Amino acid sequence: MDATTSGCPFNQPAGASPRSLLGRTNRDWWPEALPIDMLHQHGVSPDPMGADFDYAAAFKALDYDALKADLLALMTDSKEWWPADYGHYGPFMVRMAWHAAGTYRVTDGRGGASSGQQRFEPLNSWPDNGNLDKARRLLWPIKQKYGKNISWADLFILAGNVAIESMGGPVFGFGGGRKDVFQSEGDTFWGAEELWVNQGVKTRIVPEEDVHELEGPLAAIQMGLIYVNPEGPGGNPDPLQSARDMRATFSRMAMNSEETVALTAGGHAFGKAHGAKPGETFGQNPASEAVHMQGLGWMTDSEEIGRGHITTSGIEGAWSNTPTAWNGNYFRLLFKYDYELVESPAGAKQWQPVNPDPEDMAPDARDPNKRVPTMMTTADMALKMDPEFRAISERFRDDQAALDDAFARAWFKLTHRDMGPKVRLLGPEVPGEELLWQDPVPAGTTLSDADVAAFKTKVLASGLTVGQLVKTAWASASTYRKSDHRGGANGARIALAPQKDWPVNEPEQLAIVLAKLNELRGPISLADAIVLGGAAAVEKAAKEAGFDVTVPVSTGRGDATQEMTEVESFRWMEPQADGFRNWLKTRQPVKTEELLLDKASLLGLSAPEMTVLLGGLRVLGANHGDIPEGVLTDRKGQLTNDFFVKLLDNDTFWELVDRSSDEEFIGYVRAGRTEKWRATRTDLVFGSNSQLRATAEVYAETGNEEKFVRDFVRAWTKVMEADRFDLHYGAFIAGDAEQAA
Repeated sequence: MDATTSGCPFNQPAGASPRSLLGRTNRDWWPEALPIDMLHQHGVSPDPMGADFDYAAAFKALDYDALKADLLALMTDSKEWWPADYGHYGPFMVRMAWHAAGTYRVTDGRGGASSGQQRFEPLNSWPDNGNLDKARRLLWPIKQKYGKNISWADLFILAGNVAIESMGGPVFGFGGGRKDVFQSEGDTFWGAEELWVNQGVKTRIVPEEDVHELEGPLAAIQMGLIYVNPEGPGGNPDPLQSARDMRATFSRMAMNSEETVALTAGGHAFGKAHGAKPGETFGQNPASEAVHMQGLGWMTDSEEIGRGHITTSGIEGAWSNTPTAWNGNYFRLLFKYDYELVESPAGAKQWQPVNPDPEDMAPDARDPNKRVPTMMTTADMALKMDPEFRAISERFRDDQAALDDAFARAWFKLTHRDMGPKVRLLGPEVPGEELLWQDPVPAGTTLSDADVAAFKTKVLASGLTVGQLVKTAWASASTYRKSDHRGGANGARIALAPQKDWPVNEPEQLAIVLAKLNELRGPISLADAIVLGGAAAVEKAAKEAGFDVTVPVSTGRGDATQEMTEVESFRWMEPQADGFRNWLKTRQPVKTEELLLDKASLLGLSAPEMTVLLGGLRVLGANHGDIPEGVLTDRKGQLTNDFFVKLLDNDTFWELVDRSSDEEFIGYVRAGRTEKWRATRTDLVFGSNSQLRATAEVYAETGNEEKFVRDFVRAWTKVMEADRFDLHYGAFIAGDAEQAA
């Protein structure tokens, strides 16, 4: 395996011990929590809607206009138990939607609003999400009324859109289709720190300690934050360092500097921050509260209950003098005044204008006849102090139409980034424009059975090997991520930058295969040709092992162009490891076998699917660079169960090649200590882990050779077809990729 170092942000410090793939889990934070997951073992689903529920069909039956009217009425229907600031819930709903979507990260596609994770730990109880539990309770009567026709996940974002519209703000559109889940997504790494933000935990970028990048896939700057600490890095009110953090975290959201400024200014045009009292006056987060609190957290003492909003962030005040109206006052005030550093009543660091004019004071959140000073956070001051951010901010200050358009588009991107291609969006307000970040792919042409058969024949006679065809198809399709529905074989982006140059794809060999496929394919799209070539190779390998199988392929894929490809965001998708090809770019902060699990999870694979695919790919010759590790067969190129048979052979014992690396192993025949095989940790885990060994034993058993082949074909097809939303959208939105394939 290639374990050389590189400058990628996934490196770990020299000598560091591997950490867990998941970092801190819910059980670490809340050890006394009721262990509901014990009821959902052995394939039991926690989803009360059942496997047959089709959310796409339910959403299409929604009275969309009536729902929007009810949401609009809610905005100014203040409740005594949680009164609206300025008599308007709009800013509160914008914050809720922002924080639902804002966990998205382009690094691994996880986070975001697409499954409504804000309802569950840890997000439900993150410090940065303080009091958003109340926003969701305000929405409950509407959710109850419309039931299955609107998911919580869609409702969060639609409520944010309606809130912006109700305050005169610009909205680019809305697309539904976010199907609710009913448990926390436990495969997301949120960080390894043992403390939340504001509990002494360091910021994740510390240049003076030679830490210049966020670790691995992380996007937030501290544990428990969505983006950056509004007081400044680690609470240090330095606007220029805050600008540094903003660039780092927003870039991992796939946002550029203009989008970063537009979102920050647009979001802060509305509402206020809450720091009217010291933090010790309010209660614990929802997951830590007593049962009689009924899932609500951060409540103040009894004399304050009913007034609400006492302290959330600890910062106190509105950004503008018109906190429920969209206009240019945010930038006007930011540049009109000098600002001085002060402390809020809760002790948070914030910035206040020096000698503001009376008309530039904000109304009090409870008493419209009272005026109070506005404020800015350190993150806001970064837009004024950082040269690049300042230039963008001044342009927006002077051109309201430009700000309107930039904010509307950036908000749509923020709230829809994890939804995948445009074809997955539902509803009457889906924008007609297809955006570059939605990874557009032209429509392809469905092929006849005769065309498919003729092409397979030509491919198998072309001189391309089983290994070459399988590796190319796998490299193309396995870029798919169920987290944000990006990647996959459709579009044939493996032939475009940056994918064609990724080391994992062996660029020189890839170019040879693609050139031959282009020579043979005629009117067939390259995307279909790649998948059909892989299918033909698998069928040939199975036949040579004694089994006649047909690998299903749904044709009709299109070929994207370089102009349709957002190169910068695709760079984040470059694999740092692919256990299926036995490849590791560089030593990682987690064990290599855990990286295999992460890859399988993003592909939507089960443990048996992961197992059968890896064993099959090894014997087919799909290893990166054709290395011998894990190729436990003398019949390479045939689809046999040899990997499992040889791995579990009691006459073989394994030893490390180099104890300093703990990555590569030699398999010896016990009698005579003769070297027989080579393997990596990723191979040997299927014999060492008890659950994976149990699955491997099934595929190694005499009589299960055909089962192995047919299970491999099913799992292979699932990966090849994973991104065919154009054909299988209903099943995919229901979360059943296997049914769709």
